[in-house]
This record gives sequence, structure tokens and C-alpha cells, in this order.
Amino acid sequence: MKSHLVTTAIAVAALLLGTGCSATGGRAAAEKSASAGGCTSTTMTVTMITHSAPGDDFWDLVRKGAEDAAKKDCIALEYQASPEGAEQANLVNAAVDKKVDGIAVTLSKPEQMSSAVKSAVKAGIPVTAMNGGVDVWQGLGVQGFFGQEDKVAGQKTGEKLKADGAKKVLCILHEQGNVGNESRCAGVKQVMPTTENLYVTGTDIADVQTKVTAKLQQDKQIDTVLGLKAAVALTAVKSVKEAGSSARIATFDTNAELVKAIQDGSVAFAVDQQPYLQGYLAVDALWLYKTNGNSIGGGTATLTGPAFVDKSNVDAIATYAAAGKR
Repeated sequence: MKSHLVTTAIAVAALLLGTGCSATGGRAAAEKSASAGGCTSTTMTVTMITHSAPGDDFWDLVRKGAEDAAKKDCIALEYQASPEGAEQANLVNAAVDKKVDGIAVTLSKPEQMSSAVKSAVKAGIPVTAMNGGVDVWQGLGVQGFFGQEDKVAGQKTGEKLKADGAKKVLCILHEQGNVGNESRCAGVKQVMPTTENLYVTGTDIADVQTKVTAKLQQDKQIDTVLGLKAAVALTAVKSVKEAGSSARIATFDTNAELVKAIQDGSVAFAVDQQPYLQGYLAVDALWLYKTNGNSIGGGTATLTGPAFVDKSNVDAIATYAAAGKR
């Protein structure tokens, strides 16, 4: 992807950071979000469907961005989520049956989602994609993609870990079948062939801690534990202590607690893809397309990451993290 797209996304992010209020963790998977109080009528109805598991606060950031865009654009927004690809597809089909004006989706499990997305497009409903599906969205007729190239993000992370002196990385996969997560670990392994994957159940923190602790006790050569979301990395901090390991912790994605962990040195760095921005742009792009035919990205992906957050720059985003924006 071209570098000017990254610049564009970052510039938009800078304009958005000054607005809004805090997100809450573990919000309901299906809930209507009212449009802005100043709107006398709604411009359109949009359904957002993600692969969020219950209680995953990463998706609260995405959802907060979507809600802020909906308020600005006087959109009636309905948010729904399921970690199961087949159920996501059912939710898309239900939105088509309701004849909504636009659909925003994640495509982390494209084989299960592709038929439903194509049906939406065939029905004349514009669709945007965010977070997952950077390699497949164009072939489905989707209007735009907002996120990062996960394999590239993995490669960049591997380069940073290698430069920091890492020798053996444990990459923790918390969701089976998620192509984006697999691509991240694959990208790291391309740069650092000694990388080893560990599968855990991301919705079961006890399972995460038990498996990571056991692996660290078994393999003393692991000097870096890499999470693919903040909650896993924060749990890995406990595992390192429990195992008596000296491994460093790094992760993809942030939340307010993770930012504090970087500040106090518990976590070395995070790879930030700006989830708030992904949600905001996925909804705003549908409004722009409906009202004047504009297409953000012009047929190419709009990249919102990756960027690294470490001790050198974490203080600059701490306020926004506390407000549910990073």
C-alpha cells in the first residue's frame, strides 16, 4: 500500500482526537445507537457488524469511533457482533432483509462472510470493511477498507523486536481462524524464524495465563512474549512473573490499561492500528458515498496503522486512551 494513504489516515486521526467521550468495556453485542441530539431527522440507517467476542474492549474503541461519526452525520447506527463467522454472515443477511442504507463489516473470516457481503452489494447496499480483510475486500465489491496490512505490521514488529535484541518470540494467537491474527504472527516469523505460535482461548483469561505460564516454564529460551491484543499482553505480564521468566512483553493494540503498562515498563511497546479511526471512517465513508458519491481511498485501502507506541511517545496518547480513543 502506498505511504500517502498512511499519511492521510493519520491526518484524519489528528482531527478526530479532540472530540467525544469515554468508551465502556464489554458493551452489549447488539444495541442501537441514537444519532446526534441536534439532528431533526436521520440521513440513513447503518448496521455495523464486527467479530468482537463479548467483553473485548478493543471493539469498544471501534464502536466509539462509529458512534461519533453517526452523531456527526445524523445516522441511525445499529451495532452487532459475533466471533463466529457464520453468525456474522447471518447478521449481514438480516441487515439486507431490513433494507438498511449501508453496512460496515469486518472480514476476519472471509470464507464465511463473502457470500453475504456479495448479496448486500448485489442488493444495492453499499458496504465498507474495517480491521480485517485487507487482502479480500476489493473482490467482494466493498466501497473501502480501513485498517492495517496485518502481515506488514507483523514484519515491522519482527524488525523492531530483532533490533531490540530478541532471540525467540512466543506469538500468542487468541482466536482460531482469524486470518488477520495469523498474518501478524506469520509476518513476525518471516523476520524472526525462531518465532513460535501458541494458541489460547482469548475469551478465557485463565486459559491464557495457564498456557503462557506453562510454555515459559517449558522453554527458557523464549525472551519475548507477543500478544495480539491488549488483554492477552496484560495477562502475559502475570504469566512471566508466575513462571519466573525474564521475557519482555510486547503487543498489538492498546487500551487505557495497556498504555499505563507501557508507562510503568511492564510492557515494552504496542503496535497501534487506531481502532477508533477504523470505526469512524467505516461509517463516515458510507455517509459520504450516499450523500455525494465520494469514496474515501478511491478504491485502495486507507491504512490506519501500524505505528509503535513505547516509552518515548506513550505520554502523547495517554489522555486519548483514557478517553476511549486509543
